Amino acid sequence: MSIRILIADDQSLVRAGFRLVLSSHDDMEVVGEASNGHEAVHSAGRLDPDVVLMDIRMPELDGIAA
Repeated sequence: MSIRILIADDQSLVRAGFRLVLSSHDDMEVVGEASNGHEAVHSAGRLDPDVVLMDIRMPELDGIAA
């Protein structure tokens, strides 16, 4: 059973970097990405991840408020 992870960051290169690092672990699966807090909240409800790796400074809705 793998840990399901949602990555939320407004910078696509940061998301890609996290995805690359996490994909090298057999027990972790990146199930989605979000570029702002609103997308993160919506995706978390839809994808039901075990962990959300979230930036605290994002446009529209920051990680802390989300």
